[in-house]
Amino acid sequence: MTDSLPAGARDRRVLLAGATSGAGLAATRALVEAGATVIATGRSRDRLDLLAEAGARVEVADATALDDMSALAARLGVVDAVVPLVGGWRGGGGLAGQSDDDFHALLPALEAVRATSRAFDAALRASPAGRFAIVSSTAVARPLAGGANYAAVKAASEAWTRAVAQGFAKAAREAEQPLRAAAVVLRAKALDPGALAARLVRLWDDDASTLNDSILDLDG
Repeated sequence: MTDSLPAGARDRRVLLAGATSGAGLAATRALVEAGATVIATGRSRDRLDLLAEAGARVEVADATALDDMSALAARLGVVDAVVPLVGGWRGGGGLAGQSDDDFHALLPALEAVRATSRAFDAALRASPAGRFAIVSSTAVARPLAGGANYAAVKAASEAWTRAVAQGFAKAAREAEQPLRAAAVVLRAKALDPGALAARLVRLWDDDASTLNDSILDLDG
């Protein structure tokens, strides 16, 4: 089965949650250039200015907070993609150096995955071609002692995203409808904002049945 809309990002409504990083700006520019409507969120109005200048509709909202994301979902209605971009890295010092402070500083990345997927689940399933994509790390496949906190948070985020994928598939089966929504993990060793942006533009080039529950390498 193929999506009912043509392939490509044109005319898609894309939510970039926690988008005030370099990756968020690169993704915004690429998606806007490809003809998508981008809604970008951040906790600081000032930090959203560059995204607005790049063509995004900006919303002050916390990507890690279910209440904020649910309120935004209610205002936006159907969206064609949700990409939580809350990230960061802290580590080093071997296993003994994996402090509780570092672990808690990394947890917002997982919290954003949980909050955005829960708040926008119905909106993505209502889209003719919904996409939920997270940014993960090759550290999940080869965790090191000095990055154990980081790898653990990324692994949990991947597990959650695979559960989102299973939920999309189950909902389609129960409704006796073709699968139109897909959840995907994008892995990188060291994130290149340009490579991420280019891959997000191509999220609709693959049919949902092929893309759902897949892990894609951004380094290749």
